Amino acid sequence: MTLHAYCYKNIPQECTFGNLEPIYLPPHAVSIPRTEVPMEAIIGVEVRRKEVLAREYSCHNIGEQFDFAESEQNGAAGRLAEALRRLSLVLPRSCHGNCHASPPYVRARSISEEFGNDPRYRDNGEPPQGAAHSRDPRSPKEKEDKDRGDEEMIKVYDGNSSLRRRIFRVISVPRQATTEQVLTSALRAFHITKDPSNFYLTDLYAGEETELCDPTPVLNLNRKEGKRPAVFLRFKDNDSGEVRVYPGRLQVSESFCIVPVTEATTVTDLINEALEKFGLQNFNSDDFRCSEILLDRGVTERVLSWDERPWDIVKKLGKDSIRQMELMRFYLQLKQDPHGPNLALFVGNLPQNLSERSYENMLTEFLGKENRFTKIGPFYYEYGSVVIIYEDLDTAVRALYTLRDVKYEDKHLLVMILPSIEPSMVPTGVQPLLVFVNVKSGGCQGLQLISSFRKLLNPYQVFDLDNGGPLPGLYVFRHIKDYKILVCGGDGTIGWVLQCLDNVGQDSQCSSPACAIVPLGTGNDLARVLCWGSGYTGDEDPLNLLRDVIDAEEIILDRWTVVFHPEEKEQTQVVCNAAASQQIASRHLHITGSGTTSEDNTQIYVMNNYFGIGVDADLCLDFHNAREENPNKFKSRLRNKGVYVTMGLRKMVRRAPCKDLHKEIRLEVDGKLVELPQVEGIIILNILSWGSGANPWGPDTKEDQFYTPNHWDGMLEVVGVTGVMHLGQIQSGLRTAMRIAQGGHIKIHLNSDIPVQVDGEPWVQSPGDIVVLKSALKATMLKKTKGKMKRRNTESSMQLALQAAPSSDPDEDTF
Repeated sequence: MTLHAYCYKNIPQECTFGNLEPIYLPPHAVSIPRTEVPMEAIIGVEVRRKEVLAREYSCHNIGEQFDFAESEQNGAAGRLAEALRRLSLVLPRSCHGNCHASPPYVRARSISEEFGNDPRYRDNGEPPQGAAHSRDPRSPKEKEDKDRGDEEMIKVYDGNSSLRRRIFRVISVPRQATTEQVLTSALRAFHITKDPSNFYLTDLYAGEETELCDPTPVLNLNRKEGKRPAVFLRFKDNDSGEVRVYPGRLQVSESFCIVPVTEATTVTDLINEALEKFGLQNFNSDDFRCSEILLDRGVTERVLSWDERPWDIVKKLGKDSIRQMELMRFYLQLKQDPHGPNLALFVGNLPQNLSERSYENMLTEFLGKENRFTKIGPFYYEYGSVVIIYEDLDTAVRALYTLRDVKYEDKHLLVMILPSIEPSMVPTGVQPLLVFVNVKSGGCQGLQLISSFRKLLNPYQVFDLDNGGPLPGLYVFRHIKDYKILVCGGDGTIGWVLQCLDNVGQDSQCSSPACAIVPLGTGNDLARVLCWGSGYTGDEDPLNLLRDVIDAEEIILDRWTVVFHPEEKEQTQVVCNAAASQQIASRHLHITGSGTTSEDNTQIYVMNNYFGIGVDADLCLDFHNAREENPNKFKSRLRNKGVYVTMGLRKMVRRAPCKDLHKEIRLEVDGKLVELPQVEGIIILNILSWGSGANPWGPDTKEDQFYTPNHWDGMLEVVGVTGVMHLGQIQSGLRTAMRIAQGGHIKIHLNSDIPVQVDGEPWVQSPGDIVVLKSALKATMLKKTKGKMKRRNTESSMQLALQAAPSSDPDEDTF
């Protein structure tokens, strides 16, 4: 970070997550069990494997000091000998057990090595062919003028490790610069912010390491033919200093404490001093441990032994890489895993709608007695999923890998370790954002979004719906009293998440979190109504999407229950119809009644957007079947709409399958029989968007007897369409549908098999009764605000306005 000195004073020592603070799940609130289980087993993300390099230390006590200048003079033979010598340093036999310079762990590359793939920051002897200008982008004439001028280009190595890898930074300083000026430039090049008096520079090409000194340090540097002058940035070998100690999931308010140390200070002394500074002096120091954390491209942790000396660790690490020393932290932690004794495993891909005893017996058989769980539950019967609890970490890890090898009906079980969130660690005023991404929606857009959100937010608050659906995320967030949800997907994905919320809401502290949308599907009608747009294009900045979620206002979405009562038929036909209707998406709630024969075949679905009967559902069914046969051909919104048009044209030249629909159904609204006009389909609307943004109801007029509709007024709108051409005209905005009725309780009787669709999921429904009634389940949604204007929360005012005059809501033109 580069900023003015005055601004620097106002920068907090610790990151507060900037604009994302209101929705950011703090890292210290998340607890992950201390296991070697990879991250994909916890949140279902594939982590790209990176090369792990051995941590290189300067083992001067077991081998003679390396003369860098002599090695370069010896040419290829010298470089080969040096390579073998360096290899011997990192082999286990090269360092004895009493050598403090070689801790038993590995690390990734330091940030100073991030430039290692760039030829400009590598010193490999001769520059690679064609790479001369990559070292110095100036033209030959400019370079010559520069060499004759007052500026000098100097290579700076931050330690022995960077020299071994030939990785450096280049600084430009005046030839008459003082030692202080050169040192300041070198520290700035490596982004080191500590007191400059703790550092010094030495001449790399001198026979012995010689510290630079005034009056003319640059002019006195040793030079080699064809090479720039080079220096070492060194950390002074002081007898004492200060180290920062950070709390590792401790209930303290301080972000860190500063502990003075000397060469005689041990880890035991450091723990006792840190406990006192954190106000934990009454605790037993034997219950704590101190870990050395290297913040890098990844995080490497090593638990320190009691007799190790922190100041020696700092100095030895600084000798290898000062930048790496800057990134090293000491963490004070409890010896006992703060995650607690309970570890939860989510198990999916089990058979659906079994009894609790059946699930328990099945998992016990898979695991064996030696890996049996401590507790089981909750059960998610409709999804074939369950959570099992272990009190022993080793047993839980064995169970994880055992269940991952199990197949049921030719499908591997889905097994994930679930993180734990401590609600008390979430700051007041923060509403963590639970993000669900359907990676299958919108082609590859879902994959791009989930990667971006995991970089911007805590990765443990971003879940891939392809790994267990919404249930793992909802289970992890179940104890948080107030949070928001962001659903990235189509209307079907939104309904899926809302249905899972219905199932788990009674067991959660927050039963109805507000939901925002990033539209990835084809229709995205609910997203359009809530002003989230017609579809994510990939050009939007994910950070701006999160800011929109923070600024969005809460509104209420009515939801409706659609109950299908088939007529009593022969058993074979009843079974076939029931099987067909159960193949719709898992977002619809299926409940089997009990009692009479007709009740045994009753299906109940929750509707959020619309319910269609006739030609609309028939066209939707053809599209659904085509997509099921070749899903790879339906990854483009433009192609999907083209397929819809083609299917509509085919139906126009063929005999209409839903002709004279008005003769095949009977419609009652609020207990009154409604006479139907000559139509081939009817659509029951909860929101004023259908068929990818069309408004079948049409604009508000004062000439009819209907109220101005919206999605929180407790009423549905019934419209009719005369055929496929009428549907096309509605979608193109040339016409509106025929307004038929408006009410809060709708009953329909079907005389024959007729295509139907609920929220875009179609099937053929057998004769019987259909009842649409208001559900007790309401959804709190987030509506994107227009511009930066602060919007009011209209929930309470909306309810008052509806009671007084349903058609006079001030925001009616918005929807």
